[in-house]
Amino acid sequence: MRRCSSLPLIVLSSIFIPIFIFCTLQLQAQVENIVIAAGTPEDHDLQSITAEQDAQKKLTMYQDFVQKYAANPAAVAYGNWQISQAYQAAGDLQKALDFGDKAMVGAPHDLDIIVSQANISQQAKNNSKLVGYASKGGEVCTSIGKQAKPEGMSDEDFGRKVKDEQSSAEGSCNYLETSALNAISGETDPQARMTDIEKFTTGFPDSKYGETVSNLALESLSQLKDNARMVAFGEKILAANPNSLTALLLLANFYSEDKAPGSAAKTISYSQRVIEVAKADAPDADKAHKLSAGAAHSTIGWAYLKQDKSAAAIPELKAASALLKGQDDQQQYARALYGLGFAYGKLNKLTEAREVLSEAVKIPGPLQAMSQDLLTKVNAARAKGK
Repeated sequence: MRRCSSLPLIVLSSIFIPIFIFCTLQLQAQVENIVIAAGTPEDHDLQSITAEQDAQKKLTMYQDFVQKYAANPAAVAYGNWQISQAYQAAGDLQKALDFGDKAMVGAPHDLDIIVSQANISQQAKNNSKLVGYASKGGEVCTSIGKQAKPEGMSDEDFGRKVKDEQSSAEGSCNYLETSALNAISGETDPQARMTDIEKFTTGFPDSKYGETVSNLALESLSQLKDNARMVAFGEKILAANPNSLTALLLLANFYSEDKAPGSAAKTISYSQRVIEVAKADAPDADKAHKLSAGAAHSTIGWAYLKQDKSAAAIPELKAASALLKGQDDQQQYARALYGLGFAYGKLNKLTEAREVLSEAVKIPGPLQAMSQDLLTKVNAARAKGK
């Protein structure tokens, strides 16, 4: 016989959820559940502590319990966890975290304790700690599906066992994953955000939020101007998801500004992949996909302009202008128009240049003055030609 001790309610994201210690005869995979055998001195003492109504006396009794059963790791872990929750209820979140950490020493793979620590960190508005605990929990969640089949167990029984464990842990795993994502999204410091992202990707390598986290990582590295790391991370994303528009666009833009040999070819290659993935000509293509494809066509056009290939740039920039017209990001549209006007001018197609530049000068922004200056030159050349 083994006794299962239930725990007090704790607050998870403003919802009261009961946390329980489950009865198990052995540890399964990496998931741990603290077990106190029924009828033992530890069990009797816990019953006495549970019956105590005074919160301060109960806290003292748990502290004595931990000292008394210091040789029993399960008892120490459970006692420290209860002390942690007592301090949480009293509003002393730092002590709550400290004693929760002590509980994790004895039960490092207990999801209930990890969830409790993440919850306390959330209350303390300590995003870094929250993501750290969530990452530990993520490793536990991932381990369930990767456990080795016990010797002598049939494939059917093993599959059922794993499914049951995953179902039991699902609520905790979802809470940890979602809480960590929210913490990362709310972090304003790019360096701190990137540190949290690295923890997250370790704990949740196959996260359902993978694309969102990857986008945040690329944004953070771009803000940090850590180009080498940004390129490496972008390539890592593409290795896992070759159709990531965010990574493809970012790498295309990076190489468009890079002056190293071979960068122009990479710019065009990544941009062409964006166009293929975005499928802007599909009947169901949304604005985001059209914007992505338009930006990619524009990037290719400008890459050709830098190589003095105006004829090759024109169809790309025309395609970009058609896709970007009417989009929220009018600066992308202005850039495509200016490049197209420049290409027409280089080929002495002044009427066409005048037409697109007349559109470009209507768009407020950094390219407006440049477009006006180029339009003035085109008009002067047309007048001189007459």
